[in-house]
Amino acid sequence: MRSRTALLVLTLLAWVAACATNPATGEKQISLMSEAQEIQLGQQADQQVRQEMGLYNDPALQEYIRTVGLKLARVSERPDLPWHFAVVDVPAVNAFALPGGYIYITRGILPFLDSEAQLAGVLGHEVGHVTARHAAQQYTSQTGAGLGLALLSIFVPQTRPSEPLAEQAAGLLFLKYGRDDELQADQLGVRYASRGGWNPEGVQEMLTTLQRLDAASGSSKGVPNWLSTHPAAEDRVQKIDAAVRQASAGAGTLVVNRPEYLQHIDGVIYGDEPSEGIVRGNTFLHRDLRLAITFPQGWEIQNSKQQVLAKAPEQERYMLLELVQQPRGSVQQIAQSSMANAGWRQLAGQPLSVNGLSGYVGTYQGSMQGLGVVETLAAHIAYNNQVYVLAGLAPANDFRGAESAFEGTIRSFRPLTAAEAENIRPSRVDVYTVREGDTWASLARRAPDPAIKPSTIAIMNDHDPSQAPRPGDRVKIIVEG
Repeated sequence: MRSRTALLVLTLLAWVAACATNPATGEKQISLMSEAQEIQLGQQADQQVRQEMGLYNDPALQEYIRTVGLKLARVSERPDLPWHFAVVDVPAVNAFALPGGYIYITRGILPFLDSEAQLAGVLGHEVGHVTARHAAQQYTSQTGAGLGLALLSIFVPQTRPSEPLAEQAAGLLFLKYGRDDELQADQLGVRYASRGGWNPEGVQEMLTTLQRLDAASGSSKGVPNWLSTHPAAEDRVQKIDAAVRQASAGAGTLVVNRPEYLQHIDGVIYGDEPSEGIVRGNTFLHRDLRLAITFPQGWEIQNSKQQVLAKAPEQERYMLLELVQQPRGSVQQIAQSSMANAGWRQLAGQPLSVNGLSGYVGTYQGSMQGLGVVETLAAHIAYNNQVYVLAGLAPANDFRGAESAFEGTIRSFRPLTAAEAENIRPSRVDVYTVREGDTWASLARRAPDPAIKPSTIAIMNDHDPSQAPRPGDRVKIIVEG
């Protein structure tokens, strides 16, 4: 009995130690992570973010984002955290926070914000996730990553995270907050923006843009990636209306700073960079590696520094392109050994010749978190002293239905000529004065990528697609540059 009583006392003491007051909300909550652990985990994940995503190469823009972010952090309830703000070189429309004060905003979301007040709304929202310890709470209940992380480097096991802490840090990049956390972060974003001197209506305007992106996701290029880590905006605009009105009342002059914001993002790369590969329609082109691949029509294509990932709409069918690190032996030997080392069992295989290149294609079976038993058609292709693996995978019961699409993409792998590679240029944001007769459709036609729709340009400029641009307005368009 005494030992059981002692155990109960120790348990209660541990519970009390883990129960702390949330600095942003004043509520009592249980957390299994100390502030020191938050900072340590944030530092570890920051290294991975910088390595895998990279920082956007624009020192003036980085300093601008840092200045706005630090101003928000200093008026928060946790001003003494080692706050860091950075633009990551990712075309996705997103922003995210890590424990310990590490805030990131993608260059892909910057064209879809229309003022400094909206920027402050996004950064303030992410600061709120840190001050309210949402990331730490998510870590407490959900360590490790989902299917998104599982798809990274599944055919190149040498690049998988090997340290447990690295895996935990990577998992944080895929955490999805609940609606209550999102609403609370919205309200905190309103609080910090108004305290910092910005008009808190920027938070509502940012959420309205996300709603429009959600509605146009079937036709807009590269959106809405925000929804992969944030629930849909839906009624959040209305739910924070009272907080916006309260924050604005008696606050004096609150700034929007649209011209200054446009000045800082004029020329920002939109979409992928040619040195990392770009997407034009359903074709992936890489200037430096001089290769091209055409994916099935309508598939969403995401390009990162490690791989190209394509997904069929509303189906669990995926295709990936990766570079095999330090290949040794013949292409067949490289294919069979690397797939076996990654945990795949070969079902069939044969030599492959595609557009003058030699390779080996095989069918393999394995299992993946979130998908169960899967089959993959993986082609290892030798080109320019490198070996690439281009693979399609689907649940075993759907593989036969997807196989022809996989085969077509593999057959599309081709070298680019020097002239073709030289002609690949990035898309950039350009600040343009609307002229008489301009429409969102005519402005969209200035973009080099036909996948950029009129609705994308309208939403980018804080307009509903049904609202026409007005002559004399300064708007953001996409041009080749």
